[in-house]
Amino acid sequence: MSATNCLRCLGRPAVAGASRGVIVPVFAPRTAPFSTTAVQNAMPGKPQKSMEHQDRSVRVYRAGKKMKIKKKGNLDRGKPPAPGERKAFRKKIVLSNDNALPVPWVTEMVAGSLSDRKQVGTIVSLPPVLQDQLRATEAFQPTQTWGLFRKPSTLIRQESVDLIGKMEKAVENKETARIVLTGEKISGKSTMLLQAQSHAYLNNWIVIHFPDAQELINGSTEYAPIPNTENPTLYMQQNYCLKLLQSIKKANEKIFAKLLSVSSHSELPQNITVNQPLLSLINAAKEAEGAWPVFQALWSELNAQGANRPPILLSMDNLPHIMKISEYRSASFDKIHAHDLALVKLFTDALGGNARFPSGGAVIAATNRNNGPRIPSMELALKQRLAVQNGDSEGMPVKDPYFKGYDERVEKVLKTVEVMEVNRIGKKEARGLMEYWAASGLLRTTVDEQAVSEKWTLGGGGVLGEMERAALLTMKI
Repeated sequence: MSATNCLRCLGRPAVAGASRGVIVPVFAPRTAPFSTTAVQNAMPGKPQKSMEHQDRSVRVYRAGKKMKIKKKGNLDRGKPPAPGERKAFRKKIVLSNDNALPVPWVTEMVAGSLSDRKQVGTIVSLPPVLQDQLRATEAFQPTQTWGLFRKPSTLIRQESVDLIGKMEKAVENKETARIVLTGEKISGKSTMLLQAQSHAYLNNWIVIHFPDAQELINGSTEYAPIPNTENPTLYMQQNYCLKLLQSIKKANEKIFAKLLSVSSHSELPQNITVNQPLLSLINAAKEAEGAWPVFQALWSELNAQGANRPPILLSMDNLPHIMKISEYRSASFDKIHAHDLALVKLFTDALGGNARFPSGGAVIAATNRNNGPRIPSMELALKQRLAVQNGDSEGMPVKDPYFKGYDERVEKVLKTVEVMEVNRIGKKEARGLMEYWAASGLLRTTVDEQAVSEKWTLGGGGVLGEMERAALLTMKI
């Protein structure tokens, strides 16, 4: 029979109750021997429920931590642009470049420079006084390349001489030349308009210029109905009229200081009597509210019969914008036609032949294919006038019978105007222009027949703006 306890167990100290089958646990020391670390008791963990005692249809998910984004402090972004500062920077005109080389053979423009056919293909510079007058009327465009050269200069082309010849002929006969400049994109229509103004200033004409017809109809200026005008109601634009009077004053100040009024104007903010300088009449417009009556009085004085007034040049750029419905609305919220705006009506009446200047003059408008709208009535009327001028009665364009968007008021204005196409320059003019570019240090190549033919061809066969792109705007300096 085997012993109850093995021999190994007999060597151990007896434990009370072991003989009765009671297990007495023996606790070991909780710290390791030779350790100086204090005893740290862990917190008892919470009992976890087993999945067997949980309802499996209900799951408890632990929510995650929310992402907190610290708000940044007020950053110093600098001073915001003032009202109108961005537009002024966009329309900024730079007329000189001190880094360009001076061209010795370029002469200043004089009164007869643009009418001399012997100077076709040459470059003439604009005198400083003329620059101030053209800047006052905003004749320079930001897209033109005036700032690349030492001083602003222009090319005398064949179309320039033809245009100036028509203006001089109209003054000799005391008539009004009514001309619309049309042609391809960036072919130099705005530059031709600038040359017409330059000739007028140098010959002591009175110049009234609308730099961009879009500003008249895009709803960007205040307007109000003119009292006692019905069928249709006319609308005046006070702020634009005040700005126009200020530009007229700056550009024609010397002439207006010599001209005297022939009638009194007691209805103006400042009483104007007979034999007062017209400069005093313009100075009467100090606020926008009185600008339109002052402009009416000035227009009546300039067209007074028997007053020995100088010739008048009335010009406008971007003509297609005034040949459509404007963005203004009447009191009944109907859109206003552009010809119902008083300033636009004044120009269209002169362009259509309803207003004639006593000492002669010219009304010149330029179309624009960059941002101008497509007006079917205007395009058809200009094509018909070109067909009449060329004697092509068989190729006369007609209206599309299935199109109902023609405007009779536009057709009436352009029914008797003279159309001048401004498209391409010849190789003789291109050579003179490229020699000027090379002498200014901008065209780094020898100007010979091969180079002229190359740039003339790359420029669409003599399109002035395309030649500038090919020769100047793509060069690597």
